[in-house]
Amino acid sequence: MPYRRRPMVASAGFMLVMVACLLNASPVAAQLAEKPSIYTARRLGERMAPAIDASASSPPSPQGIARARSHQSPAPKASGAGYLDAVASMAQFLAIARVYNAGSAEPIVHTIFAIDRAHGNRLYFINANRYALHEDFLRGQFLVPHLDERTIKGYYQRADRRFLLGTIGLQPQLNRWTFEFWEGDQLNEALIRLAGQRLGESFFQPLLFKANSTQHETAAQAAGIESVTEAQLIGGRQFMPLNTGRAKGRLRLIASLEDDTQDDIEPTDIVVLKEVPLSLSPVAGVVTERPSTVLSHVNLLVKSWGVPNAYIKDAFQELKAYDGQWVELAVTAMRYDVTRLHGPVTPPTRPPTVFTGRPDLTRQQLVRMSDIASRGSRACGSKAVNLSRIEAARRKGDLRSQYSSVAPVPDGFCIPYAHYAEFIRSPQAQASIQRWLALPGFGRSRTIRREALAQLRAELAALPLDSARSTSWLQQWRTQLSGKSVFVRSSSNSEDLANFSGAGLYTTVPNAKTDEALLKAVKTVWASVYNTEAYEARRAAGVEDDHVFMAVLVQEAIDSVVSGVMVTRDPFDPRHANATYVSAKRGLGIKVVEGQRIAEQSMHDGWSGAVRRLSRSGEVSELKLDRAGGVVDVPLAAALVEDEVLSSASVKRLAAVGQRLKRLLGQIDQDIEWAIDPGGRIVVLQSRPYVERKVL
Repeated sequence: MPYRRRPMVASAGFMLVMVACLLNASPVAAQLAEKPSIYTARRLGERMAPAIDASASSPPSPQGIARARSHQSPAPKASGAGYLDAVASMAQFLAIARVYNAGSAEPIVHTIFAIDRAHGNRLYFINANRYALHEDFLRGQFLVPHLDERTIKGYYQRADRRFLLGTIGLQPQLNRWTFEFWEGDQLNEALIRLAGQRLGESFFQPLLFKANSTQHETAAQAAGIESVTEAQLIGGRQFMPLNTGRAKGRLRLIASLEDDTQDDIEPTDIVVLKEVPLSLSPVAGVVTERPSTVLSHVNLLVKSWGVPNAYIKDAFQELKAYDGQWVELAVTAMRYDVTRLHGPVTPPTRPPTVFTGRPDLTRQQLVRMSDIASRGSRACGSKAVNLSRIEAARRKGDLRSQYSSVAPVPDGFCIPYAHYAEFIRSPQAQASIQRWLALPGFGRSRTIRREALAQLRAELAALPLDSARSTSWLQQWRTQLSGKSVFVRSSSNSEDLANFSGAGLYTTVPNAKTDEALLKAVKTVWASVYNTEAYEARRAAGVEDDHVFMAVLVQEAIDSVVSGVMVTRDPFDPRHANATYVSAKRGLGIKVVEGQRIAEQSMHDGWSGAVRRLSRSGEVSELKLDRAGGVVDVPLAAALVEDEVLSSASVKRLAAVGQRLKRLLGQIDQDIEWAIDPGGRIVVLQSRPYVERKVL
């Protein structure tokens, strides 16, 4: 059952093109709502077919034929002209148009245009099948004698430019005609008005301006011009691939993961979920009814497992006929397909998690943040080591740039592996572990495991601490951090690895403010080795519990103004070079990585310098530090709910920091948790390798 889009009303000729495009669907790389671009098509290995060829390349459906016969105009022939001065009908448009995203559920039939301001604002509707690029047309028509790179850049950057170069097409989601420009075009309100006026005088349908960057949005608003944004188009999508690929398994409709009456979730299950879960144990595939950011903890885990993952609007209704059936789920960048299988399948063997280095269980001394990289690298976990390296680089000035002001990594110290090892190997802890893991049915029932692990964590958290050790933690907290409120975080040897993210598997305790709270928080983090999702993930990866050691980071709390996650590449399309993806919400960053509501998502292009807004934040409240400890959810003022979370300048600053961190950490793409403090500085909270396994 392929993904279905809502029907749209258009002329018969155009419907013929749409039907043929859908019938010729092919797996092409992910598109958001960017401008139709020959450069993007080439990068993705896609050929932009002429609209006329596309309409004739495959037999249309009976409905398409009926519509075509009812069309009063003769079928258009491909135009040999280089351009038209005006487009008076659909037939004329199709004669010079081509198809972008031909293999998707939402192909865009479009052409390009040029406005010559030096000659009375003359408008050219360019035959896009004869001239692939604007510069090809300018050269081919001898409009510019010497068209060098500097001149071309001027047509996109200068306010007094000679040419306005854009694209015109039909947006399938809106059934509206739009005109748009490259996201890096430095348009102002006067240029947008001019384009809208000239196109409106010469095109047969009303036109809407499509803003492809935050700069375009600002200019259109200043000009008082009606526009549609990329975020609005993406928000209206009924399907979004979060990890492409194929999987075979039993499809399960699950309204709530907390429902104890359901059958256990197995590694061979393809789960269809009403909500974006806070965590999830390994499965064969994931579909959610609610959209989320690609950098939520669950989506990062799914990428690290290498299984298909998609948002499908009304997924329960769309897939109810397959509930409990063995199927193959195929998620491409443009569509999904579900095919029934004859019976159960054997899950593929997953490559094992590879640990780097042997943990040091001999070091007993607490390690200051500034010393972890040099003195505690084998005793404190990669999360702590990376933060220490980042702070050292910041002090040397390696993270400084004209765009960014980076604050110190929140000060703190590491409680090394050795403290956990002695705690977990104590007779009391071992007795609890052995008793609960030997519970009848533990090995075959996830419901029993979940309940047993919850009891085990409670018993571990209630065990007494060695008084000398706990006293040393409190003394370090008071002397180094002046007893300020702290976040108590995991830094195990089984997370932030090059081949295993471990995102969200272990517990962070926010805003511990008292002796009792700090000691309880350390034991809570230790006990989170037996979080259900962590246990199941290790079980699927073949990692033995006694090979896992938990160091603990105690760090000064930051009451963030804005927090978020970024990745130093385009997570939708790895071939999109020099991109940085940024996800942000107001307040503390817990809500961003939970993925319960959509965050503000932006993409920075390092080549054009443009910032594309992919979604607006769906939050109506923010998490803040509570004076009594922990966190509190505070309603946002109405004006803030509607306002942007990050300015374009802030996105650019973050992208600059992200790319520097990538270089610092071995040119490996990074998944970075960050915050902006009350002083407006960027604070790096975590940087881990961005893990994306190939789909099994």
